[in-house]
Amino acid sequence: MTLHKTIAGAMLASTLFAGAALAQTELTMWYHGAGNETEMVLVNEMLAEFNASQSDWKVVITTFPQGAYNDSIVAGALAGTLPDIIDIDGPILPNWAWAGYLQPLAIDESLIKDYLPGPKGVWDGKLYGIGMWDAAVSLVTRQAYLDELKLRKPTLDEPWTGEEFQAALDAAKNSGKFEYALDLGMAWTGEWYPYAFSPFLQSFGGDMVDRTTYKTAEGALNGEAGMAFGNWWQGLFKGGYAQATQDGADRDSGFASGKYAFSWNGNWAALGALDAYDDVVFMPAPNFGTGSKIGAASWQLSISATSKHADGANAFINFALQPSNLARFSKGLGLIPATAAAAELTDNYKAGGPLAVFYDLSQRQGLLRPVTPGYPVAAKIFEKALADIANGADVEATLDAATDEIDADIEKNGGYGH
Repeated sequence: MTLHKTIAGAMLASTLFAGAALAQTELTMWYHGAGNETEMVLVNEMLAEFNASQSDWKVVITTFPQGAYNDSIVAGALAGTLPDIIDIDGPILPNWAWAGYLQPLAIDESLIKDYLPGPKGVWDGKLYGIGMWDAAVSLVTRQAYLDELKLRKPTLDEPWTGEEFQAALDAAKNSGKFEYALDLGMAWTGEWYPYAFSPFLQSFGGDMVDRTTYKTAEGALNGEAGMAFGNWWQGLFKGGYAQATQDGADRDSGFASGKYAFSWNGNWAALGALDAYDDVVFMPAPNFGTGSKIGAASWQLSISATSKHADGANAFINFALQPSNLARFSKGLGLIPATAAAAELTDNYKAGGPLAVFYDLSQRQGLLRPVTPGYPVAAKIFEKALADIANGADVEATLDAATDEIDADIEKNGGYGH
C-alpha cells in the first residue's frame, strides 16, 4: 500500500511538473553569436536562468554566424518568419525599425536611467533596442614610449590636439625604433571603417551625412572639413606613418611585438595589451578641432514587429538588463558594462580597475554613427572611399563621388523617413 502511494505520488508530481513546463509559452530568439563558444555559454546561462525564474515564458534560441546574420534577418522579414526576440548591431537598428522589422520596447526606465548613451537604440523618438554593453576605442601605447619620445600623456580633459598627435607620430617615425608609428587596424574591413575612422572625420568637423536633416552628405563628407580629413588620412599612408594594407597577424600581435608605437584599438583587445606590457596607457582620441570623438553603440536586444508575445519578449529583455547580467558579459567577454552600477560588479571596469578608462571614454567621447536608415549603404560607401584614399586615390574626387552615391541612395529611398 505504501509502495502504491509512493508511485502514485511520484506520478502526480511528474504530471504537475510537466504541466508547469507546458504552461510556459515559447519565445523564439535569433542571435548572431554562433561560433563564439564563450559568448554562447554566457547567453545560454542567462536564458536558463530566465526560463527558471518564472512559469510564463521559455526562450528558445537559434544562432547564426555573425557574417550571415543580417542577411538572415532580412530574409526572415520578407518571408514573415522572424522570431520574437532579435539581437541587432546598434547602427543598423534605424534601418530595421524604418523597414518595419521591429516594434518599440517596453522597458523599466529605472533599469536604463543611468545607461551609457551608446547602448540605447532610438529611432523616430522611440526605443527599439537596448544593449547590455558598449565598446570603445582608444589610442594605445606604453608609458616607456611616451617617456622616450618626450611626449605629454594626454588625458580625457586634455587630449592631444591634432598638432600634438602629428608631432607624436613624427617622433615615433624619426626614432627608427618602430616599423610604423601607428597601427590603425587596416587588416579589418566592414564596420571597422565607419566605427573606428568616421570619428576622426567628425572631429575635423565633417560627417558621413549632414545630421541636421539626414537628407544629404553634401558639405558634410566633401566640405572643407571633409577635405581636410581626407588629406590628413591620405598623409598617414603617403608619409609612411601607417600601412594601407596589413596582415591580420600584425593587427593581432604587432603592438605587443614592438612593431608599432601607437595602436588604435578597442577595449576588447585591451587585456591582451596589458598581458604584453605592464606600462600600457589607454589614451583618448586626438582633438582635430571639434572635440575628441570615438564610435559608440554595439549589439542590442529588440523585438520583431510580428511577435505575438511582445509581453514575454519584453519580460526577457527587462530580465537581461539586470546589473548582474551586464556584469556577467563584461567579465566573460571584456565588454564595457552599460551602467556604472554594473561596472562596479567587475574587476576590470570598476573605479580604479585596469579598464575603467574605457567606461569614461564611452561616456564622454562616444558618438553614435549617423542615426538613419540610410546608414548601412552610407557605411559601405564610406569604407570604399577611405580605402581608395589610403591607396592613393585623389581625395577631392573620391569624396565628391562618395557624396553623390550617398545622396542618390537617400533620394532613391524617399529620404528614409526624415
